Amino acid sequence: MKGQETLHFQSEVKELLKLMIHSLYSNKEIFLRELISNASDAAEKLRFQALSTSNMDHGNLCVRISIDKECRTLMISDNGIGMTRDEVIDNLGTIARSGTKSFISSLGSDQAKNSQLIGQFGVGFYSAFIVSDKVEVRTRSVTSPDNSGVSWQSSGEGEYTITDIEKDQRGTEIILHLRDDEDVFLDPWHIRSIVSKYSEHLSLPVEIQTYNEKDDTTSWEQINKAQALWTRNKSDITEDEYKEFYKHLSHDQSDPLTWSHNRVEGKQEYTSLLYVPTQAPWDMWNREHKHGLKLYVQRVFIMDDAEQFLPNYLRFIKGVIDSNNLPLNISREILQTNHITQTLRVALIKRSLQMLETVAKNDPEKYKTFWKQFGRVLKEGPAEDRGNINTIINLLRFSSTVCQDALQTVSLVDYTQRMKENQEKIYYITADSYLAAKNSPYLEMFHKKSIEVLLLSDRIDEWMMSHITEFEGKKFQSVSTADTTLNQLADTTAEIQKQTEQALEPFVHRVKALLGTRVKDVNLTHRLCDTPAIVTTDVNDMSTQMAKLFSATGQEVPEINYLFEINPDHVLVKRAADTKDDAEFADWIELFLSEALFAATGTLENPHQFIQRLNRMLLQSHIENPSISSS
Repeated sequence: MKGQETLHFQSEVKELLKLMIHSLYSNKEIFLRELISNASDAAEKLRFQALSTSNMDHGNLCVRISIDKECRTLMISDNGIGMTRDEVIDNLGTIARSGTKSFISSLGSDQAKNSQLIGQFGVGFYSAFIVSDKVEVRTRSVTSPDNSGVSWQSSGEGEYTITDIEKDQRGTEIILHLRDDEDVFLDPWHIRSIVSKYSEHLSLPVEIQTYNEKDDTTSWEQINKAQALWTRNKSDITEDEYKEFYKHLSHDQSDPLTWSHNRVEGKQEYTSLLYVPTQAPWDMWNREHKHGLKLYVQRVFIMDDAEQFLPNYLRFIKGVIDSNNLPLNISREILQTNHITQTLRVALIKRSLQMLETVAKNDPEKYKTFWKQFGRVLKEGPAEDRGNINTIINLLRFSSTVCQDALQTVSLVDYTQRMKENQEKIYYITADSYLAAKNSPYLEMFHKKSIEVLLLSDRIDEWMMSHITEFEGKKFQSVSTADTTLNQLADTTAEIQKQTEQALEPFVHRVKALLGTRVKDVNLTHRLCDTPAIVTTDVNDMSTQMAKLFSATGQEVPEINYLFEINPDHVLVKRAADTKDDAEFADWIELFLSEALFAATGTLENPHQFIQRLNRMLLQSHIENPSISSS
């Protein structure tokens, strides 16, 4: 055949196709929803292209379904925009193009998990292989000359054949050669029920071919209402219809967590239907991945992923925006600067946050589900959206020292209600992990005084806290930042503390002389109980966790010059202070500093030297007191 060639899928794609075909899906019929949705999108794209192309008549757009029981085929066709040969290769020859191997590695045999794969990884078209042993695609692009079309065929065994053909009309036909045990999809009434269930809300007619036995003729019968769901009155839409529309829109098999449907009239007229998913997509942390709302103007499809309407920290929101004010020939560049768009953006952000506020207030358990999936994304909000920062802060959740586990369930309202009398600050600590934060020496006095501290261990937390200064008049205070007021938490009075500091002033000078410029300053602290010393950062200096965050992104980070704070009441510090031998004194101070740096950073510049020093001091302690080993 003319232009025929056989091409191979990527090796990992073959593995994925095999897994899809032979896995037990809990709901096989979703393949029809996916193929009808794709056909609908092709028609909508043609309708949009016709707006900006002179002399282009798109005619009566529709999706058609026909059944051939003798040949055991099911065909889904559209008269939409079609595909060129290159587009066929790009769209049908590559599956889950980004991160395919990581996708495959995440798959398991759990049936419920498998049922959610379609759409979530961009494999909607390939769901046809669940019920078919061969799939044929015949397509002709609206831009193709004469009758030039393309045929694509595959049995899902690792290769496909592509051929140049003649096709009279634009659009795409997908012909499924059904497996022997899939007779149910040759039943017109079953197909009607699937369309009614999944595609009733499409704004495009879905027609099925019917046969009249009396006069031996065939005709096309529309089997859906062809009214966009968002244009209907909310009171006329059932909960199941909202859920099915979400699945059509997002290609997500899970039900949405919540949604908000609103029609605004007046100076600016628009309708919005926004959804919060229950489950995060696999590429949620790829900030470059396309996201946003589906944009319509006067019910005419304009674009997918209109990201101008929502900021990055709300990139998990799915939905539709249909405006009567935006000009129909609007381009992406114009859309970014249009004042109407900016007004819509403000309104949609507010609506999205209100959805989350409602869930957090009325259904805490459901909000826990949201936070587990999308909490780290929402934490980007304080830096990106200063206008809504108070609302965002109220939606944040944390773990704290009153929690029994690492689950982030504490709101700032919860924290402030539990604050001690005369407590003026909201205390928090950032660390590499929950356990590191929970067991940090910086918390010793807080544990003793039963003062709650927020435990922050997500990588983004330090960056987030740099954009949050206060909550309800209470300032935030990192417990790893220098703060002389923390000495007030100690059991000793200010007068006794002052006397201790005066008595140990020579010791402090001796430590400063030893360490020199390796530390910013040396001070005594009364906030510790069981730890000899800690290092802290000055309030105006870069914190340890912020330095790690910058380093992880490949940025050059200046060396942190720590403040060295020593516990004068610790028995080892008292021993060091009484030591006359300079070498032994240096060993003690270096040991304290290394321990403090290790607790703060999780690493040491020279761990071997630290181990040698520690072994030397243990050996010396044994020589001075041999009874230790026998006790």
